[in-house]
Amino acid sequence: MSNKTTLLSLTLAITSFTMNAEPLSIERLFSDPGLSGKSPVKLKFSPTGERVTYLQGKEDDYNRYDLWEYNLKDKTNRMLVDSESLFSGPETLSDEEKARRERQRIFGKGILEYKFSKDGSALLFPLNGDLYYYNLAKQQSKKLTNTPEFETDARFSPKGKYVSFIRAQNVYALNIATGKETQLTTDGGGVIKNGMAEFVSQEEMGRMTGYWWSNDESKIAFTRIDETPVAEAIRNEIYAEEVKLFNQRYPFTGTNNVDIQLGIVKLNNKKISWVDLGKEKDIYIPRVKWLQDSKTLSYQWQNRSQQKLELRAYDTKSKKQKVLLTETSDTWINLHKELRFLKDNKHFVWASERDGFKHLYLYKNNGTLVRQITQGDWIVDSLQGVDEKKGLVYFSGRADSVLESHFYSAPLKKSGKIKRLTEKGQYHKVVMAQDYKSFIDSSSSVNKPTSVSLRDNKGGFITWLEQNELNAKHPLSPFIADLTTPEYGTIKAEDGQTMHYRLFKPKSLEAGKKYPVIVNVYGGPHAQRVTNSWRSKNMYFQYMVQQGYIVFQLDNRGSYNRGKAFEDPIYKHLGKPEVADQIKGVEFLRTLDFVDTNRIGIYGHSYGGYMALMTMFKAGDYFQAGVSGAPVTDWNLYDTHYTERYLSHPKTNADGYEASNVFAYSEGLKGPLMIYHGMADDNVLFTHATKVFKKLQDQAQPFEMMTYPGSKHSLRGKQVQTHLHKTITNFFDRHFKN
Repeated sequence: MSNKTTLLSLTLAITSFTMNAEPLSIERLFSDPGLSGKSPVKLKFSPTGERVTYLQGKEDDYNRYDLWEYNLKDKTNRMLVDSESLFSGPETLSDEEKARRERQRIFGKGILEYKFSKDGSALLFPLNGDLYYYNLAKQQSKKLTNTPEFETDARFSPKGKYVSFIRAQNVYALNIATGKETQLTTDGGGVIKNGMAEFVSQEEMGRMTGYWWSNDESKIAFTRIDETPVAEAIRNEIYAEEVKLFNQRYPFTGTNNVDIQLGIVKLNNKKISWVDLGKEKDIYIPRVKWLQDSKTLSYQWQNRSQQKLELRAYDTKSKKQKVLLTETSDTWINLHKELRFLKDNKHFVWASERDGFKHLYLYKNNGTLVRQITQGDWIVDSLQGVDEKKGLVYFSGRADSVLESHFYSAPLKKSGKIKRLTEKGQYHKVVMAQDYKSFIDSSSSVNKPTSVSLRDNKGGFITWLEQNELNAKHPLSPFIADLTTPEYGTIKAEDGQTMHYRLFKPKSLEAGKKYPVIVNVYGGPHAQRVTNSWRSKNMYFQYMVQQGYIVFQLDNRGSYNRGKAFEDPIYKHLGKPEVADQIKGVEFLRTLDFVDTNRIGIYGHSYGGYMALMTMFKAGDYFQAGVSGAPVTDWNLYDTHYTERYLSHPKTNADGYEASNVFAYSEGLKGPLMIYHGMADDNVLFTHATKVFKKLQDQAQPFEMMTYPGSKHSLRGKQVQTHLHKTITNFFDRHFKN
């Protein structure tokens, strides 16, 4: 389908529903069916390529997921596995698994994770602390484990002979044919965790596992972490009817991390050999990956300051290792997952920001650089595949627009131009088939919910997997006519760099009327809010516009997908360039004749909550009211890997920490402020909120607060989200409505 066809369809849909438009309500934003329509997630090609599978919420409960398929032979969508046929009762999870899901931002019920066997004949589901093996041909499931302990991080071995998992902090392998379990590590328990990712690996490095199979199934590499050096803190989680206390080893910035080892255990004799990680022990191991030969293990070694990263190769036979490449930075190095060892056993593809932008490079396996594959003042998002036969690299990136992610191909070994394979005017998330002949394209735009299509490797349309057509049956249809299309533009920062903004405003502005503005902010690293993509959060902005507000978003310096020069100004002093940039945004708003310059508010969550406090405290002449959600207030309370990446170690940057915390500026508060926080937050601890509560109370500074018993950092759940957004709306209505 061409861009013109897509736009025509959307135009016709809007025209068709103009007479039937209904006003949005906050209750409708968070009720069933979801306004995004059918939004499949966890999309995969089956190993044999005969089906595309995905998770989709039930129509009467969008938070309960079933496994669906699009069968490429008969070209039909159908439910493949009903979650209730596996397990229908309330699910009980271990505290470790609850935390792991929170780190993964997984929320819901039913089937939330699934793995294919190598031949595609079976599926593996973790449910209620046990593992279920599902035979697709027979449409039958069987429990692989039935123990009082919880089995987590389960997967098939590369050839499909075993299922591996973590139980009681040890690594296990289960022979599927015989049902025999083999315990591969034995000293797990208490402060010792085998095959498990430590807190900062899960939360900050994007590494959710601690073990890795060799391709020939003879060995498993695993991390052994000892939490003894990490200070034990008592963390409370406040629920409606009880307070739970947890003794948690939390690596507060500037304090000790876990001791980490990297081992390799053989399946045939359970003997473990340990990789020599070097004399320096205060390190991180963010990534581990086997080479194709199954005898060489690669791992990424990062120093505590995160200014040096080495890719190392360890020979399991000779026990020798070498550094294949080294990345260095004067600020910090962003981790990535773009490492692919090729099947020729001679080369690998690697991503680096050494020229200021994240690009792909081809290396020989001995660490010799062959060539830079991509280049330019734009970034590669992710490596999607390497077709060695055709000599092509497939990747997602921003070569055409920073506002849209597109899918491209580029020559692997020869110089040549990159080719865009997806349509302009939309944001694309793709999954490449294992044979590189096709890809799944999940595309959306700011007012068009995600559609999922199957396309060939040149971008040609094959079929819809989920068209999610905006017709009369779509849940969004009653509201389409009243949706406003935001205006996009750019503003210059103090140092001359270009910042992108997005402005949601009423479709028809009343002549002479001045409108209040809500600045929605995140502003922190590794995030981008101004894109041409569908987010269900945008519907709250649409609701606020219909209530007579303007909503403004600006990606300030320090945010992501713009290259290192755009990120680096925040180094060693958070909350300074970001606030200066948001002030630039308000100065722009003041030039608009329809903006009421005396009614400009700000609202954000997490780092956005921190930004809301900093702007209200430091820039009260620009922001007249603010809502701060789950804010970081004291960076000394946050973890090592995230905080030291941007602020360095507290011993070497004590002044930077003090200047980056909110308390020094709290006396600058001028306008009304509301702070909300989940009382069981284990990411940005509730202590962040109570510290600023006390500071403001000691200064006799009036403010409002809303706390949510039992809620974690993301404040999940329909009821909580409905109440939260009503509370936010009520706050701005009370202070901004004439």
